Amino acid sequence: MLTLYPAIKPYAEHTIQVDDIHTIFVEECGDPEGIPVLFLHGGPGIGCDANHRRFFDPKRYRIILFDQRGCGRSTPHLCLINNTTQDLIEDMEKIRSFLNVRRWILFGGSWGATLALLYAQKYAANVSAMILRGVFLGRKKELAWLFKEGGVSKFFPDHWQKFLYHVPVDKRDNLVKAYYDLLHGEDEVLKMAVAKAWGLWEADCTTLEFNPNNEKKFTNAHFALGVAMIETHYFINNIFIAENQILNNIDKIAKIPAIIVHGRYDMVCPLDNSYELNSVWPSSRLEIIRHAGHAALEPAITDALIQATNAMSN
Repeated sequence: MLTLYPAIKPYAEHTIQVDDIHTIFVEECGDPEGIPVLFLHGGPGIGCDANHRRFFDPKRYRIILFDQRGCGRSTPHLCLINNTTQDLIEDMEKIRSFLNVRRWILFGGSWGATLALLYAQKYAANVSAMILRGVFLGRKKELAWLFKEGGVSKFFPDHWQKFLYHVPVDKRDNLVKAYYDLLHGEDEVLKMAVAKAWGLWEADCTTLEFNPNNEKKFTNAHFALGVAMIETHYFINNIFIAENQILNNIDKIAKIPAIIVHGRYDMVCPLDNSYELNSVWPSSRLEIIRHAGHAALEPAITDALIQATNAMSN
């Protein structure tokens, strides 16, 4: 089973002013003359970390990572103004132009897969291939699965009760909106508790087997607040796209080759998301990973992703 490549450091770091408010942090790793690949982190709001560089052979790839608006090392932190899906797509195009990349591979999981698909549907000529994991298509039924009674809650009823704890009973019909309102309230102590509860719910659902490192990461105060604030902002706005937009526009990327990796027991983004996508995308290949959930660092998922990046570099 393949594991992450050894840790590496960036050979270049950039800050790109993308509008009057936002500055995007970008780093490059690996071989400057290698195959350009853009890593797209999840969330939205999770940001990049050092492990994200390690899915690619640094002798073959020019590995490009960036922190999306409002998170990670991009500034201003937690800024929700001019922070939409369309803004992020245009940021990607500005990064491509800034780095003088003609075409690149897109690599993204969960929300990162959503962003990859939407960018490719607008700028198909600039995408050579895609590697996607745990696909999120941004539909209302997918948000309902995760944040309404009767979806994931049936599999994690104990964790669901913890997720409900801070929300008044009369507000529980729309938990995303309730969390958004609490996160924008004036009680700073409550705001932090709510952010950690949001992060803990995601951490508890992410892996097939319990991983204490996930829980520690998602309940870190700085990290949890960033994820909760930005995710609720996007989710109450239906991620700023039309319903079923990705599948309705699949013809725009029909000829782009793609490998889709999805854990059979993914509770965050159910397998049928990738199954539907693969069924209408003739140049895609779906790999269902038997003993895995949603997370990229589950061993079988990591193995499949690195097999995919190795295959794309040959």
